Amino acid sequence: MLTLEKMYSMGHEEVIFVQDKSCGLKAIIGIHDTTLGPALGGTRLWPYASEEDALVDVLRLSRGMTYKNAISGLNLGGGKAVIIADPKDKNEALFRSFGRFIESLNGRYITAEDVNTSVDDIEHIFTETNYVTGVAQANGGSGNPSPYTALGVFRGIEASVTKAFGKRDLKGKTIAIQGVGSVGFELAKLLHEAGATIVYTDVNERNIQRMKEGVPSAKFVAPNEIFSVACDVYAPCALGASVNDETIPQLKAKIVCGAANNQLKEDRHGLILKEKGILYAPDYLVNAGGVMNVSIEFEGWADSKSRRMVDTIYDKTLEVFKIAEAQNIPVNKAADVMAENRITAMRQIKTSYLGKVSHRMPGQKRR
Repeated sequence: MLTLEKMYSMGHEEVIFVQDKSCGLKAIIGIHDTTLGPALGGTRLWPYASEEDALVDVLRLSRGMTYKNAISGLNLGGGKAVIIADPKDKNEALFRSFGRFIESLNGRYITAEDVNTSVDDIEHIFTETNYVTGVAQANGGSGNPSPYTALGVFRGIEASVTKAFGKRDLKGKTIAIQGVGSVGFELAKLLHEAGATIVYTDVNERNIQRMKEGVPSAKFVAPNEIFSVACDVYAPCALGASVNDETIPQLKAKIVCGAANNQLKEDRHGLILKEKGILYAPDYLVNAGGVMNVSIEFEGWADSKSRRMVDTIYDKTLEVFKIAEAQNIPVNKAADVMAENRITAMRQIKTSYLGKVSHRMPGQKRR
């Protein structure tokens, strides 16, 4: 159950429940922190078993976006939205209605693509509000963010391999990918081009077939076998919490680095990985390529500009590793320290973002 005390304990500024019976819309928008600017985070559509499950997800995800945007150097706060629905029931009215609710927030929250939402869905939202990113390139947006998210994870893997093995080269390294959806598949292609050996799993037959056609040399294993694969890197690219009390003892990887959000089921699992000598690349940093990409839409998107920004994830990941080593703390804590330090510094000179009346959008030039 949502209480003001729970919102306070997680640092949320606002949680909005929205519904529209005419189209079956049931959604929750979480605005975590707007110290750095308007809250930016995608809209996830999922058939949650309960509203409580949806609420827990949006609270965790919106908080994660605050840290992701902060550590990435973006002038954006953190937010997230979830729509409670079965993906097969998606329709134009649902997303246009949702877009109207976003418009009513006056710019405090900007949405984007996420799990089970596509560029086409974003276009429907865009019909009702300008507070949306990931719009089709034909309409001046950046389109599908998956390739940029995958590139960021790839740079994170390179940084992790550099730290663990002393060389950036991925040739001959074995990567176990859990989930080869939009991002996982793009990551697999990059790893294949770099000469890595790929083992993967997925529960979606279409994703599996796409891998067989696109990366035929990759080896498929059953979902419950992916954790115990003898590999250099375990790359979780499905839903979160796959690094937990049950899976950590099975891991034979030297590195955990993937695209999934909230990979550690609990913060203490970061310490357990450290004690086991497994290097963990902070998920909200290495998977930030997508949000970096869409953030450029505010100033005029270009592929080259986006890729230059995403490439910085390599150096930033190595920087976090240095902090963790210097302070003898788990890497996930080191990433939190870096993000929190930036938010604290900016909080001293800025107040919360209140909308378009008194503030500029990121990248907007002062008149």
